[in-house]
Amino acid sequence: MSTIASEDPLLTPVQFVRGVGPARADLLARLNLLTAGDLLFDLPRDVLDLTRVVPVFELKPDTVQTVFGIVVDRDAKETSNGKTITAVLLQSDGGFVRGVWFNQPYMLRRFEHGQRVLFSGKPKFSQRRWEFSHPHIQFLGDDEGDVTGGLLPRYGLTEGLRQHELRRVMRNVVEDYVHLIPEMLPESFRQRALVPEIKQALTQIHLPKSMEEYEGARRRLLFDDLLEFQLGLALRRRMWQKTQRATPLPNSAKVDARIRRRFSFRFTAGQDHAVQEIVADLARDRAMHRLLQADVGAGKTAVAVYAMLVSIAAGHQAVLMAPTEVLAQQHWQTIDTLLQESRVERRILTGQLTAANRRETLEGIETGNVQMVIGTQALIQASVKFHSLGLAVIDEQHKFGVMQRARFSEGGISPHVLVMTATPIPRSLCLTQFGDLDLTVINELPPGRQRVVTSRIHGQAAARKVWDFIRERLREGRQAYIVCPRVEEDASLPAGVESTASAEAVFRDVSAGILKEFRVGLVHGQQSRDDRSTAMTAFRNGDLDVIVATTVIEVGVDVPNATMMIVHQAERFGLSQLHQLRGRIGRGRFQGYCFLFSEAESSEAVARLSAMESTSDGFRIAEVDFELRGPGDVLGTRQSGSLPLRLADLVRDKALLEEARVAAFNLVESGEFDQPEFAMLKIRVLERFAKLMDLQQTG
Repeated sequence: MSTIASEDPLLTPVQFVRGVGPARADLLARLNLLTAGDLLFDLPRDVLDLTRVVPVFELKPDTVQTVFGIVVDRDAKETSNGKTITAVLLQSDGGFVRGVWFNQPYMLRRFEHGQRVLFSGKPKFSQRRWEFSHPHIQFLGDDEGDVTGGLLPRYGLTEGLRQHELRRVMRNVVEDYVHLIPEMLPESFRQRALVPEIKQALTQIHLPKSMEEYEGARRRLLFDDLLEFQLGLALRRRMWQKTQRATPLPNSAKVDARIRRRFSFRFTAGQDHAVQEIVADLARDRAMHRLLQADVGAGKTAVAVYAMLVSIAAGHQAVLMAPTEVLAQQHWQTIDTLLQESRVERRILTGQLTAANRRETLEGIETGNVQMVIGTQALIQASVKFHSLGLAVIDEQHKFGVMQRARFSEGGISPHVLVMTATPIPRSLCLTQFGDLDLTVINELPPGRQRVVTSRIHGQAAARKVWDFIRERLREGRQAYIVCPRVEEDASLPAGVESTASAEAVFRDVSAGILKEFRVGLVHGQQSRDDRSTAMTAFRNGDLDVIVATTVIEVGVDVPNATMMIVHQAERFGLSQLHQLRGRIGRGRFQGYCFLFSEAESSEAVARLSAMESTSDGFRIAEVDFELRGPGDVLGTRQSGSLPLRLADLVRDKALLEEARVAAFNLVESGEFDQPEFAMLKIRVLERFAKLMDLQQTG
């Protein structure tokens, strides 16, 4: 026993848990299950509810029921109007049950002869057999046991480990260790949150007697995960509010009028509201930490520039940090043009500056002669010393990392911080990635902006019609983008395969073929900056009719006469990226048309592109993208990878996230979280998040 002695029995190595042993411990280690405590908190991915399995001869129409069967046949056929019908036949209790799916030919690939399957849904009696239309499916492994009843939790496995073995281990670990789990939540709080005790929850999630027990237990465990994370955010927000003093940046009617004269347009109501919230924050002696969200074309950059000019008018500096050199250059061109003939001293600071220019810029920043700086991450290097930084604007912050904005806040007086994004972010991501920020949303477009007509184009006949339409509009004087997912053809592919994915191949093909009567240019990220700039200037001036491009045109390009866009292999792009691309057209007085070329037939690809057809609301598109692809693809791996949630899923559990957030912020803001009964929970929160969130581990 001395080899496993530990102050905490929950840290007992898994090999010494009853029913495990060395060989099975090696398998569990692949799942990162190393201790008895790890096993207890390894939640089932789902549960097989076999309490409602009905023999085929007892089925009733239009009532939700479940049948068990073995796959004996499957087929798919096309109807006269081009639709598909996919069917799978199960042998069940000496009879047969049919599952049917319409326009989902990919379902055929999910089934194999001899598979053990559960169909759930409302059956109908058709052609002398019971039929389920689009049933819910659960595939049973060979080791799932019989289907005579009960609830069977199902866990994530690894090769060599079987469900029934892991269920037996889980039963043992619950019996031997669950009584040792400490309760972090006081009883009064549990009653308010409507969650059971932790010991009860762990028992009922691994050994459920009913679906109600299982769901209640699962809710408690997911709630804990989300609550602890939101408590970390609430503590960080409180710490910033108490410790980060800022220089007030007052505004006045005179300064407001002077700034607005710089713009050639009137702000929308949404922009005015955003300005009011930001100006109110800037006037305080507590550092602003605000997220400005705006849809494509809603004018977030104008609001950010307004805020920067307020800082400069108050006698302090302002910076705007962008994630890429390209985006920093675009911001620089926009702002430099806007501030022509103004007395604002401004510079751009990126890794591309010559040594002499960099020295001169750094000196100007340190002395205060340079009032406004646009740049990349070069702005937060140790060599950059600000004379008096009043406001830091961070564009597309999710492409940096959660803590980088804090780099501007080192020292006694912190600058105000405005984080902004033109990629609408699902609310559940906002409440985690940006959960300690105040939120401002601009969700209206400037007057005159029309909804772009968007169509998914599938098949050669439809593509020919699109090209005819584009040539007709080009002859009328309009302009078009053709967007490709990559620059060059993939040399590893056979000749001709996926050539439409290559910008260079498309440029050669259309220039000499379907668009040979028009002036066609090429823009991509492997060109020199001068070549890109020359081509885009020619397009903007009307000297080119068509630009073949990669996603370098995604942000910041504004050509009001460009009304058409073709996106090749549209399924390769994220929805938010497609929405950004689509935002490049329809910016003038003519109707915009976006054609999404795609031969993909998977359910996800069709669902995503259909969402693009049905809505132009970037916030709704972001939600769909999030639901289909998850946070990693929506915000990029660096940011999503830092999400420290152990059990919860932001898509599946977004309603519970809202509950946990309200509870956490109420606890911290009311001071209740500082009471002795929450001491254990506070320790847990600090252990999990102090380093990630830069929290003080005292008090």
